[in-house]
Amino acid sequence: MLKNLEQRWDLDVFFPGGSKSPQFAEFLQSLEQDLQKAAQVVADLGESLPDWLTAINLVQDLGKRLRHASAFVACLNAQNVKDTDAQVLTGRVQQLNAANASVLTSLDEKISALPEEKWNQLLAEPELGPIAFNLQERRLRASQMLPPEQEKLVNSLSVNGYHGWSQLYNLVAGNLVIPVEHEGKTLHLSAGQAANWMSHADRNVRQHVFERWEQAWASIADSCALALNNLAGYRLNLYAARRWENVLQEPMEQNRMRLETLEAMWSAVESRRPRLVQYLERKRELLGLPGLSWHDVNAPLGSSDTRLTYDQAAAFIVDQFDKFDPEMAQIAIKAFKERWIESEDRPGKRAGGFCTSFPVAKQSRIFVTFSGTMGNLATLAHELGHCYHQHLMNELPPMAQRYAMNVAETASTFAELITMDAAADAATDEKERLSLIDDKMQRAVALLMNIQCRFLFETRFYEERKQGMVSVSRLNELMVEAQKEAFADSLSEYHPHFWASKLHFYNTNVPFYNFPYTFG
Repeated sequence: MLKNLEQRWDLDVFFPGGSKSPQFAEFLQSLEQDLQKAAQVVADLGESLPDWLTAINLVQDLGKRLRHASAFVACLNAQNVKDTDAQVLTGRVQQLNAANASVLTSLDEKISALPEEKWNQLLAEPELGPIAFNLQERRLRASQMLPPEQEKLVNSLSVNGYHGWSQLYNLVAGNLVIPVEHEGKTLHLSAGQAANWMSHADRNVRQHVFERWEQAWASIADSCALALNNLAGYRLNLYAARRWENVLQEPMEQNRMRLETLEAMWSAVESRRPRLVQYLERKRELLGLPGLSWHDVNAPLGSSDTRLTYDQAAAFIVDQFDKFDPEMAQIAIKAFKERWIESEDRPGKRAGGFCTSFPVAKQSRIFVTFSGTMGNLATLAHELGHCYHQHLMNELPPMAQRYAMNVAETASTFAELITMDAAADAATDEKERLSLIDDKMQRAVALLMNIQCRFLFETRFYEERKQGMVSVSRLNELMVEAQKEAFADSLSEYHPHFWASKLHFYNTNVPFYNFPYTFG
């Protein structure tokens, strides 16, 4: 039975003591030493197949341990945005990731230089069968990069430049406090908490929170714009040096897609957009509003504000997963019972949700801010879908576990739909069923309209960034233009500072982290 579930995750099982953990300090020290050894092993590679097997296994082990360390510091920063020790650790881990990237650059150089006959012999080794595709991919991509020494310099400079801007954004956005007046009290909400309030049943509450939300992001817009402009400028300069003509080349390669596929997907979305506009218009009528604002899109239908307890949400998700696959349900039960999930609704947490893997322990951790809404239920199911996906890959070699984000978002969206479809089917009356169908349609709007407006904004922003820095006012204009296009001008009020509030735009590991959701 899933009763009295703890809503704070357990990170001590990995490294006791959080950001002050002596064990984690030792783990990082060991990683640093082994990275130096790996650099020499790769540098000494010739044509000996046993040496190649040793080097590839060593590189895979280092990659697994670095993912483990990266996940730990990401969780520390997410649970407490004011943990300065965690921020220092983030810089340390980024340095190690840069060193590892340089080892991989050296490996790619060796891979490219290996004669075709020797290369085919290497791929024929049974031990490498599960990662033969990944190795072939590395050999192909290596030919598109700068000379190795230049790529290593890029890796080194990216820590304090490229990734540093992302860290600055996370710090500034994480420290944001949004004051909200409610029932005679002033509540000081984190961004994650305030986002949940914008699905409140009372429109006056939604409107008030949205106004405060916009004001809060406007107050740090200059810093956000500086970070975004410099991230984009870095990418554009790097792409130009590599002679990449299209800013989408990197995200296309990461997602193993062609531009034609992306264009076909957006064409399909646009051809069905009128159906979503009909839904939004009908929702406006049911809410009795003269116009539908940005903050009304996720409003519940009716005057009630039904809330689930965390235990209820957990039990419902497990029941629906079990109908699809008992193993999927068991992983969810394990996640709830063994405290793999940080879901507490409290200040000081970062915004958004994620699932990250700890490959050394073959576990995952999920981060959300749960206030009991149906949207929270969907998000929790979504992240558990990532968790189940990772579970299915735990026995694969580390290199084979590096799946694309469009595949990741397919797994998570599938889990989300299992849950939300079941919620609508389980409705006991028409009013409840209508409300639950609306919840599902909100997710469709998010994945097919909201995500497209992000993509439109980002592609247009990059075009303008080629000519120089883009001002806050222009970023706001680009954002609203993209929103109006993606929503077919169906809303009465838009969200100009959305570009500042959405951390996906500042992700330096996954550029253009928007369209993978629609793909899923």
